Amino acid sequence: MECDPVSPAVELTPAAAGLLRRLRADHGPLMFHQSGGCCDGSAPMCYPAGEFRTGGSDVLLAELAVEGVSERVPFWMSRTQYAVWAHTRLIVDVVEGRGSGFSLEAPEGVRFLIRSRLVEGNG
Repeated sequence: MECDPVSPAVELTPAAAGLLRRLRADHGPLMFHQSGGCCDGSAPMCYPAGEFRTGGSDVLLAELAVEGVSERVPFWMSRTQYAVWAHTRLIVDVVEGRGSGFSLEAPEGVRFLIRSRLVEGNG
């Protein structure tokens, strides 16, 4: 599936890219999925690639290039969540503290989160 060309851009902070390199070394190829759940369910979850099944209710927003990682990291979002975020640039960051989800970084004592800013003139 190709990324939607009018979707919001997704980018990584240096801290997020560093964590992805470590997770890739331990777990192999990775993927993100962000659902529309409450609390940690609305945070980006990082899984081994293919571990979270995506389908027609999901949108591939980006395939993130991470320096030091040979393959791109797909970033998926549920369509309902995408409708809310459609006019924003998503920035994947890392903060201290443990989320309660199943994301790979949980044992590291950190968690991924989304920061955002509005994008003007999205089509």
